[in-house]
Amino acid sequence: MSIIKVKNLTKYYGKFKALDKINLSIKEGEVFGFIGPNGAGKSTTLRILLGLLRKDDGEVVLMGKDPWHDAVELHRKLAYVPGEVNLWPNLTGGEVIDLLGRLRGGFKSERREELLKRFKLDPTKKCSAYSTGNRQKVALIAALVSDVDLYIFDEPTIGLDPLMEGIFRQCVKELKKAGKTILLSSHILAEVEALCDRVSIIREGKIIETGTFSDLRHLTRTSITVDTIQPITGLENLEGVHNPVVEDTHAHFNVDAEKIDPVIRYITQFGVRSLLSTPPTLEELFIRYYGDEYISSQQEMSEE
Repeated sequence: MSIIKVKNLTKYYGKFKALDKINLSIKEGEVFGFIGPNGAGKSTTLRILLGLLRKDDGEVVLMGKDPWHDAVELHRKLAYVPGEVNLWPNLTGGEVIDLLGRLRGGFKSERREELLKRFKLDPTKKCSAYSTGNRQKVALIAALVSDVDLYIFDEPTIGLDPLMEGIFRQCVKELKKAGKTILLSSHILAEVEALCDRVSIIREGKIIETGTFSDLRHLTRTSITVDTIQPITGLENLEGVHNPVVEDTHAHFNVDAEKIDPVIRYITQFGVRSLLSTPPTLEELFIRYYGDEYISSQQEMSEE
């Protein structure tokens, strides 16, 4: 059963086409990753799913309902965490958690206390006194405390330290085990790769790939490092081998996924002492699609 079904979704901002006939189908109990750089169309898609933005064309069905016309009913069944959290400055973190939790029909106090301890949040402080990371914790706890069918996270770990990122990942895995559906939009590729069953890559308002990580890894090459008894020769002539570097009995190269078997069989004739195979990561998928654009964005982030 599809919790979210999007068909040929199109959205314009003036003459600019922000979304160009995108299609998504997210199954019940699935953790689904939605990735792409800033401006690709992720947030626009999420706002339409949440009923915050009207579509121009296409079909959007959320838990069997229209998110624009049935927003109030749907929001009782879903929890949303935005990437940029704005809270009421004069309320405490605990008051915000209680308010948002009650809007979704209530919650168990034991669950609230458990999450406060796990995320190490002081709920008595006013939101105006919180750091970016603590404001994010308030939003996460307010979502996770609710027993809903669908959780939508848009860059949920912005401002969190690595320990808290790990706590968030544990919570997502627990939700999945409980049969909940999660839509996760993130630029932290390791986060998406660790949590998601399937992923869609969006670029310039178009979905360019959708599938499991196994499905998508055919787009990249596996890295092989090998030490042999005899020097390897002829590696550069093998089909599917890229960027070979051979130094006597040590070699490093990349190989297309469909050519791994014949390449490994070729290498064994030289007597293998050790072999390290590193599968492609989601980050490599990004680099393949965005190239210099993605690398430049990462460099800018590291300099900030």
